[in-house]
Amino acid sequence: MKPFMDEEFLLDTDAARRLYHTYAEPMPIADYHCHIDAREIFEDRRFENLTQAWLGGDHYKWRLMRAGGAPEELVTGNGGDWEKFQKWAGVLELAAGSPLYHWSHLELRRYFGYGGVLNERTAEEVWALTREKLKEPSMGARGLIRQSGVKVLCTTDDPADPLEWHRRLAEDPGFPVQVLPAWRPDRAMSLERTDYPAYLERLEAASGRKIHDFSSLLDALRVRMDFFDSMGCVTADHGLPYVPYAEASRKEVETIFSWRLAGRMPEKREMAAFRTAFLAVMGREYHKRGWVMQLHFGVKRDNSSRLYAGLGPDAGADCILSPLRSGPLADYLNALDRTGELPKTILYSLNPADNAVIGTLIGCFQGDGILGKVQQGSAWWFNDHKDGMEAQLKSLASLGLLGSFVGMLTDSRSLLSYPRHEYFRRILCGVLGRWVENGEYPADWEALSRIVRGISYENAVRYFGFSVPGAEAVQV
Repeated sequence: MKPFMDEEFLLDTDAARRLYHTYAEPMPIADYHCHIDAREIFEDRRFENLTQAWLGGDHYKWRLMRAGGAPEELVTGNGGDWEKFQKWAGVLELAAGSPLYHWSHLELRRYFGYGGVLNERTAEEVWALTREKLKEPSMGARGLIRQSGVKVLCTTDDPADPLEWHRRLAEDPGFPVQVLPAWRPDRAMSLERTDYPAYLERLEAASGRKIHDFSSLLDALRVRMDFFDSMGCVTADHGLPYVPYAEASRKEVETIFSWRLAGRMPEKREMAAFRTAFLAVMGREYHKRGWVMQLHFGVKRDNSSRLYAGLGPDAGADCILSPLRSGPLADYLNALDRTGELPKTILYSLNPADNAVIGTLIGCFQGDGILGKVQQGSAWWFNDHKDGMEAQLKSLASLGLLGSFVGMLTDSRSLLSYPRHEYFRRILCGVLGRWVENGEYPADWEALSRIVRGISYENAVRYFGFSVPGAEAVQV
């Protein structure tokens, strides 16, 4: 019987152990997509206890606690911090096979030095130990990021955001980690939202442009893109149920937008036409600026009207959407590609059934002398567990070029989430190690080191063009 989560966790061959400890483990982190608040980093947010650090905004854990019978008072409500933690500990011990079980224990080991097992019987011990540890100066937001080995991270930011905290961080010589904004214009595209007119007022104030038609909306967004670019932005991200493609004339799109300004909500067909036009313009703007476009799709959000009414979005009531219709996505990419305006692009589907579809689709649009210009993104959200990561890696290896992959991201709001990179790297080395041991890939350690170092860190630095120490050593 193997020990629980020892130093060889998930490394089941000699080759895997060599790959991880020699090449993957020492690599820093480039977290190119996360939801951490830049203000929390600047102000060096501190936590009094693990409930604040773990349960304050983590809908992964909220879902598990509800499944474990926790009343909402102990999930998102006014229950005491100790009572919430105690309930979490009791639920966690039932979560065999869950990535949350592994992540939680990796975080306890890496940040708190606790090598035991968290459950109902040890909850009080862990609570006391972690409360004391969190008092240390190195356990604020900045210290947690630095000790995790992060060199650069990209937050997720609305076009109307003033980016004040990013500016202050960039001017602070005492914090060497780059905290860059990432463009997330979903609100500007969401005509169907009842608060869309109010959002346009925010965008007008931020851009200094009056928005009275579709063209002026785009002008306002270009002003803000220029500002984001000046603040170091290198990537844009879109969160979509699916990627539409419904061609319409510019006049038709202007009409749809004018109707919305007049108070008329768009029909489904009109919404698809507007989004198609919006995404086409955005893609061309990203190409012009050299930004990477990330498309997250395959999710149906806010399925519980009860939870949405009480807690709003991101409350843990989202699910996987049915498999991808590849035609519209292919047509969208082709519309940009045929005019030479397709930016570097990463495609993420929440549905694991889409792995092969994406693997074949990305091969249609490679080129421009760029290593992995169009990428299949890392196993995302409901897939960032051992089985999901292995499936994504094997599908990409079978249908694309594994060695060009930009690797893992946290996609997290938690400052304690960086051991997920370790989890991913162990799984990656496990897959490669088994191929070596089975004679499916040679024990060519120079080539293997290039693959592992690239996927762990170097490919992302090169792909996004991050200016970080050591970037000059990253070769294609």
